[in-house]
Formats: sequence, C-alpha cells, structure tokens
Amino acid sequence: MKSDLFASENMAQQASVPGMSLQNAKSVKYAVNGEMHARQGSMVAFRGNLRFERKGQGLGGMLKRAMTGEGLPLMAVRGEGEAWFAHEAQNCFIVDIEQGDALTVNGRNVLCFDASLSYEIKTVKGAGMTGGGIFNSVFTGYGKLAVVCEGNPIVIPVTAQQPVYVDTDAVVGWSAQLHTSLHRSQSVGSMIRGGSGEAVQLMLQGEGFVIVRPSELTPQKAAAN
Repeated sequence: MKSDLFASENMAQQASVPGMSLQNAKSVKYAVNGEMHARQGSMVAFRGNLRFERKGQGLGGMLKRAMTGEGLPLMAVRGEGEAWFAHEAQNCFIVDIEQGDALTVNGRNVLCFDASLSYEIKTVKGAGMTGGGIFNSVFTGYGKLAVVCEGNPIVIPVTAQQPVYVDTDAVVGWSAQLHTSLHRSQSVGSMIRGGSGEAVQLMLQGEGFVIVRPSELTPQKAAAN
C-alpha cells in the first residue's frame, strides 16, 4: 500500500529513551516508565502496559485537579509503554523547567507533564474574576511540561522599565515572579457608549516574559474547555 500518509514524518517510531518528545506540531509522545500526568481526555493512542487513573478526589486532589478556573481535570498515567497526547489539534510546545524556575500557566493550556514537577494552585493577584478564572497553576521543580496553544504563541519580554498589558482571554502563561494587576485602558464614558471591546487587561510588571496566543477565547471555546 502506498500513500503520502505513510511518509516517515508521520510514522511513530519506538522511543529510545523515557520521557516526553514532540511527535509532530500537534501531538506529544511520552515514553512512560513509571508515572506521568496529563489532562483527562487528551490521550489519543497508546501501546504497552499503561494504566490511566483519575487524580484523587480528596480535598487536596480536587484543588490540584481544578488547576484553574476552567476546572481542568488531571489523570495519572502509570506503567511502561508509550502514549500520545493532543488537544483539539492545537500546537504543542515542550517547556524544560529547571530548579529555580517557576512558570504560571493557564489550565486550559496544560497538556501533560512529568511527575517530578510540582504544581500549586495560586490566585492570580489583582486579577479578580478575570485571567481565565481567579486561579492559575504554578509549576516548579525539574522536568518537562507540554503546553498547547491555538496558533503560534507570542512570547513578549517584560522588563522593569516596560510592563506588558495582555488580554485576559489570550494569555497562556508568564514568569511566576512577575507582579500582576488589572489595568483599565478604557474610560467609563467610552464603556457607556459601547467601548472598544478592550476595556480591561492584565498588567505584568517586573523581569520575565509572558506567553500570549494569537486569538481571544470565545464563549463557545470557554464552555468547551
């Protein structure tokens, strides 16, 4: 049988080392030898001896499963084998987190991560009920985190001299050491007259970076996530 479908770039190869790698721009391959974590429903294929289990239902487990205001549920993948993860054909990116790093990520953008990483639910300071909910997840430790994004993200440096303002429906994540607050770029009078549709942004100050996707979250997408 012959087809471009069977081109080498589309064929899954046996993993040579344990851990996470990009299968292609839209999916992540994980060679499991022990345990890893992923968002529920993101596994598209697997082979080998793997078990997929919901994260614990205790109070602590519920908080960690919630991840953010979107209420992203997690699953633990245990055993030995290979699994492929994807979410709505969004672009996948792997972030190497090292000791001393801290990355804040919106739950809707988390795909999977090493069990060696720690994550904590924290309030987005100054963001009220915006920024994808009042909670985001802060990842620390040592390991790899796979994030998804609709389209190619924009990574914007933040400096002490020049804060960055981002749409709360477009932000993916940012350096956890940055200070966050709400910024109103539209006058009350303008809002009363209908406004520009860009009334409030999340302001980030300090030294670091912010990751933004090239689209806003629509109500339909928000409900689906």
